[in-house]
Amino acid sequence: MTDRVDWTSSASGPLRGDVVIPGDKSISHRAVMLAAIADGVSQVDGFLEGEDTRATAAIFAQMGVRIETPSASRRIVHGVGMDGLQPPTAALDCGNAGTGMRLLAGILAGQRFDSILVGDESLSRRPMRRVIDPLRAMGARIDAETGGLPPLRIGGGAALRGIAYSAPVASAQVKSAVLLAGLHADGETDLRELHPTRDYTERMLSAFGWPIRFEPGRARLWGGHRLHATDVVVPADFSSAAFFIVAAILVPGSRLLLRAVGLNPRRTGLVNALRLMGADIREHDRREEGGEAVADIEVRYSRLRGTAIPADLVPDMIDEFPILFVAAAAADGITTISQAAELRVKESDRIAVMATGLRSLGVRVEETPDGAVIIGGSLRGGSVDSTGDHRCAMSFAVAGLLADAPVRIADCANVATSFPGFFERANECGFALES
Repeated sequence: MTDRVDWTSSASGPLRGDVVIPGDKSISHRAVMLAAIADGVSQVDGFLEGEDTRATAAIFAQMGVRIETPSASRRIVHGVGMDGLQPPTAALDCGNAGTGMRLLAGILAGQRFDSILVGDESLSRRPMRRVIDPLRAMGARIDAETGGLPPLRIGGGAALRGIAYSAPVASAQVKSAVLLAGLHADGETDLRELHPTRDYTERMLSAFGWPIRFEPGRARLWGGHRLHATDVVVPADFSSAAFFIVAAILVPGSRLLLRAVGLNPRRTGLVNALRLMGADIREHDRREEGGEAVADIEVRYSRLRGTAIPADLVPDMIDEFPILFVAAAAADGITTISQAAELRVKESDRIAVMATGLRSLGVRVEETPDGAVIIGGSLRGGSVDSTGDHRCAMSFAVAGLLADAPVRIADCANVATSFPGFFERANECGFALES
């Protein structure tokens, strides 16, 4: 049980400096997963030392994969091949990681042994029907609690078959679960999306040598091949960088440089949204590392104006909406967010958590079923509850920089799941955070 952590965030002077952001969580999960079932030894550099990603590594260790940690943010994974995982002797604990649970369901659906995936209190409230249904259509034997909630019980020895599947929700996790099950399936797995989502799994499968064809909105692969060990360099996590990007935009006189941030085009909708609002965000030394676009991001203080967030940006920024709420609260005018109902089934109901918290800080926010209308203005001090949601906690920490009195933020311990060291790194560049 994680000890409770509360923060107080206060107004600061300009934010300055170079900030090194931890490795991308989504890529770290996938790198360990594919390295574990590849033939040979893979090295992962830039691995996120967060609770979620460590939980994924621990799960594969439970299934007989030797994973070395020669230094922080580095893993050496001794792959056991497609059929080399060993039956676990206990339930596999994903902690707070929805990505871990959904992708593991795809990998475990084709194994010869039974397994059970469990999670913490927050993860146990997150919907899994969206991955259960397509996996069952492929022949998987998988059950959950009422309403499709964890734990997930996966029966071994199922004969999987490839399917043509049109995903009803824009979710990289659903897509990835189906593709990973397709590795063990007979025939072709062909997945189409209503809106293209991040393609980390497709890129990494290709890097590990699996024949796969993909383009925005569609991915196809065939079962019966092997994964071959490769070395992976994990870029800095854009979702973690987002809090510093918005903080530097909102605090007068600020300038931050964020090093080697991943800029996968299916991940960076927030940059486009902020630029529509008038943000000064510049990219330097754009390059490719490990198959992913990265760049150094320079951010300066900018006066934002409210806008209607284009619906086509929503899937590309679904994890960044909590911090966008803060940007909208400080902007001139009205910001409208719609077609973002997915926010209600993340680690928390992020629409409700952010709307409630910002209203307590004096911001006018009207919730809608799939978004919110936010009228920008000044923020006052007060108390907010992150409800254990790491992204909401960090977003309220940014809000405190703008308030006329301290902002007390309850239940921040889960920040360690995605951004260990956020508290220290934030204060180093000028935040005024206390615990």
